[in-house]
Amino acid sequence: MYVSERMTRYPATVMPNYSVSKAYQIMTEGHYSQLPVVDSDNKLIGLVTEKLLAEVNPSSATSLSVYEINYLLSKTKVQDIMKTGIFKINKDALIEDAAIIMKENRISSLPVIEGDNYLAGIITRTDIFKAFIDIMGVKATGTRIAITTEDKVGVLADITSILAEHNINIRNITDISENGKSEITIKVRSLDASAAIEDIKAKGYNVTSVITVH
Repeated sequence: MYVSERMTRYPATVMPNYSVSKAYQIMTEGHYSQLPVVDSDNKLIGLVTEKLLAEVNPSSATSLSVYEINYLLSKTKVQDIMKTGIFKINKDALIEDAAIIMKENRISSLPVIEGDNYLAGIITRTDIFKAFIDIMGVKATGTRIAITTEDKVGVLADITSILAEHNINIRNITDISENGKSEITIKVRSLDASAAIEDIKAKGYNVTSVITVH
């Protein structure tokens, strides 16, 4: 699955010559935590975040008047506070690459680029979570079968052949292997896979859970 399939296209943006007060208004009204900064050609040049805006917003203990604060914020430009050298990802990258960058750098979203650094969209942790839910088929109708077995060649082929013998279509499979063991989760389209499950057990596989989603 590619980033382009899950990103938000045409995200809200600001330009470097925008005032901080305008950026703050856009961020507040749209409930955004950060905004890409683009030039007149829509090329990505930086990022402005809630934290950066908070740092330039005078505290309640300031001696400045409301008029002076508003004047200060209207004169301070996005280019004066924006982050450059930011993390970003190409729209043709795999979605798991975006997840790795976010996790390793503890960030909640990534600007998505195409071509010569043109902004194509933005992808967030929520987008990643939704993709994971879809990949796992969590909400899809069918039966979820969890199996614990030895991590060895031929296990998946054996289990899937049993399902095929019962004319059961597989929606998706995940296999997490560690310390010689495999935790296999198979989501099938059938609401009644009981006969196939009994055959899987008869072959010596440990079926740890069966969940039917209507």
